Amino acid sequence: MNDIFETYKPEGFGTINSYLFVSEPKELISFLKQVFWAKEINQTIDKEGNIANSILKIGQSCIMLSQARGQFLNMSTALYLFVDDVDKIHQRAIDNGAEVIFGPEDIDYGDRQSGIKDPLGNYWWISKRLVNEQYN
Repeated sequence: MNDIFETYKPEGFGTINSYLFVSEPKELISFLKQVFWAKEINQTIDKEGNIANSILKIGQSCIMLSQARGQFLNMSTALYLFVDDVDKIHQRAIDNGAEVIFGPEDIDYGDRQSGIKDPLGNYWWISKRLVNEQYN
């Protein structure tokens, strides 16, 4: 392993972290709080009143997002989230405006999983590992 990656990282951050530029950051922040119990741990507002950076903690991980503007175009992505109760989180997402991509089901690679699209177009694979082994 290359030592270049051995550096201080704040709690909740790994070597690679998600950073989204979104058209409606307040809407996404609200969705993440309602569905995933996200806790906003930092927010910076720019001089125009836009969210320049928001850091939210979901479980043990952090996600960052910002107002899309200028060269930082609105984007959507796909995120893989491990939870203990897929069905419960899936329903919370639907109750808060998410679109169903596929309902909770046991997948042959050892996960119970569902897929949703949040109100801003991001895909979330909500997953629980059913076996205590690595992916092949």
